[in-house]
Amino acid sequence: MKKTILITHRLPREHFAELEAQFEVLIPCEERFSKEEFQRLLPRIDGMIASTALRVTDEMMALAPRLKIIASYGVGYDNIDLAAAQRRGIVVTNNPTPVLEPTAEHAYALMLAVAHRIPECDRDLRRGEAKWGIMDNLGTSLYGKTLGIVGMGRIGKALRRYAAASRMRVLYYNRRSLPAEEERALEVEYADFDTLLRESDIVSVHTPLTDESRHLFGPEQFRRMKPTALLVNTARGAVVDNAALAEALRSGEIAGAALDVFENEPRVLPELLTLDNIVLTPHTGTNTVETREQMSAHAARNVMRFFAGDPEIDRVV
Repeated sequence: MKKTILITHRLPREHFAELEAQFEVLIPCEERFSKEEFQRLLPRIDGMIASTALRVTDEMMALAPRLKIIASYGVGYDNIDLAAAQRRGIVVTNNPTPVLEPTAEHAYALMLAVAHRIPECDRDLRRGEAKWGIMDNLGTSLYGKTLGIVGMGRIGKALRRYAAASRMRVLYYNRRSLPAEEERALEVEYADFDTLLRESDIVSVHTPLTDESRHLFGPEQFRRMKPTALLVNTARGAVVDNAALAEALRSGEIAGAALDVFENEPRVLPELLTLDNIVLTPHTGTNTVETREQMSAHAARNVMRFFAGDPEIDRVV
């Protein structure tokens, strides 16, 4: 009898053709299964491809006694109770490779957008309120500026390549510094967190959400940044204290910000919506046709390889 794989949110079925050839695959017709339908399906599933929009809890796992693998559709997995999965012998994988380039590309696009005030000028132009003077709408150039990357993992390293096009000096902060030869190859400099905040013109966040990184950016950190500094977050919303950010932007403590992620998605802190010096996108860092195709194939591959006994999977626990 075929094993059953549940895909928690509606995704293009053609991307799972190979998976469907080997398994019974359940995909919702609408955006997601209803709560009642979802709970009714849990007892019969052997594997799950879970969107990061779904919280996979211990209680949910208890309703799925046959469940052997949870494949996170994204690179993040803070929506999954890892301790519960480990205790129940459920393997958890993530999807790191397909998201590298689009997330780095989106972070770079957000930098350009906030630095050049592109959305603000677009709004003014559409409302008939645009200013056309040579000293109006002044933004700031990225060329030659210092970029601070918080979290020099694979996405941070990909962003460094985009920064090279703007001839930016790149500082980075990690829990551990890279080997000296890798720093030379990447042309980056390690800095402690306070130094990075003080010296960076743009700070881009690429750290996962953990107990230690929650509200890593708060009132004290914004006070240490340059008043001309820009903050970009394409990582996880709760790494940045959104209320403190709104106040720092309102008061001029920092000059601008661009966010693709928020603390309580899909709700956005209302104060952020009132500010002109912030660019907001609704968690679209990986929202390209090509990336969705690659993410679907990669998540499906993790499931297929797991049940085939292949150790080459992106295992988290």
